Amino acid sequence: MNRKLKMGMIGGGKNAFIGAVHRIAANIDGLIELHCGAFSSNAEISKASGKDLFLPEDKCYSSYEEMIKTESNLPAGKRMDFVSIVTPNFAHFAPAMMALEYGFNVLIDKPITLTLDEAKKLQQMVKETGLILCLTHTYSGYPMVKQARKMVADRQFGKIRKVMVEYPQGWLSTLSEKDDNKQAAWRTDPSKSGISGCMGDIGTHAAQLAEYISGLKISKICADINIVVEGRQLDDDGNVLLKFDNGANGILVASQIAAGEENALKIKVYGEKGSLEWHQMEPNTLLVKWLDAPTQIYRAGGGYLDPIAAFNTRTPGGHPEGYLEAFANLYKNFALTLSAKLEGREATPEMLDFPGVDDGVRGMTFIENVIASGKSDQKWLDFKI
Repeated sequence: MNRKLKMGMIGGGKNAFIGAVHRIAANIDGLIELHCGAFSSNAEISKASGKDLFLPEDKCYSSYEEMIKTESNLPAGKRMDFVSIVTPNFAHFAPAMMALEYGFNVLIDKPITLTLDEAKKLQQMVKETGLILCLTHTYSGYPMVKQARKMVADRQFGKIRKVMVEYPQGWLSTLSEKDDNKQAAWRTDPSKSGISGCMGDIGTHAAQLAEYISGLKISKICADINIVVEGRQLDDDGNVLLKFDNGANGILVASQIAAGEENALKIKVYGEKGSLEWHQMEPNTLLVKWLDAPTQIYRAGGGYLDPIAAFNTRTPGGHPEGYLEAFANLYKNFALTLSAKLEGREATPEMLDFPGVDDGVRGMTFIENVIASGKSDQKWLDFKI
């Protein structure tokens, strides 16, 4: 298959922040081209958005239904190879399910759906069709996160005992959803965001990162969930105690009312022999601390990194890679996996290293369990899927 993969985009039209991020990420490695799109539920905006992106008029669709049906009737090599869904939460399930039903692979923003039941239905459809679904948990795309994961998997720190992860933001410190802030408006609206605000939006990132690096699964939770800003409909702050399936314990803090904070995601993982520490706002550095030796500083681009971290690094040391490149790693690995499948080749472990539908189900399980725990007087609840 000597060509780029053809991407159809759903959402991400005029004035949509995340659509541009997806298009940049998809384009970085030269493996993907924007082929068509239904960029808005408003037909006029959709077509105008496609025109702004220099797409042919017949590739600017009025709706995702029209796009999926029309593209499915085109011959292989002429139709889109996959759809990228970059809509708010409530508009994830229907286009994803339709795309799978018509034989298209899917890349989708997190959280995967509005409800756990919807996520399970997508999971079943992926299993039935054998198609590929990638979920954009961006932070798992960073090279130093992958380095951390491999060091833990290699048991360099011994048995993991404790995981501490926090994600403070300050952008919802006021009732900005009432001030014509579109990003705030849909994220704090239960009909569009689901049963959770903060925990659904960024708490899921923290939970996924904790499981991804540690290799463990959350088994029990005890949550304190808060609506701090008066007049808000969904949680904007929370603290969660965690138990993992190996007996380790953890703490997860997520807040969008931490005034002055930007995207200060950080994680610490403690084992018997040592620990690691990674900060999203200093993403090219991984601190490795030992019980009986000096602290080590690992840097992206270093020749001593594990091959899987190096596979997700593009530049020499000292040339910072950040959010867009981490996002692009998800697209790259998904594209390489899909290309291998289309060519009848076996995908390598490096290619397959991206979040999928099972991660999406766990993310929705986290949301529903955290909110249930926050409403309960019981101290601990089992993490039930």
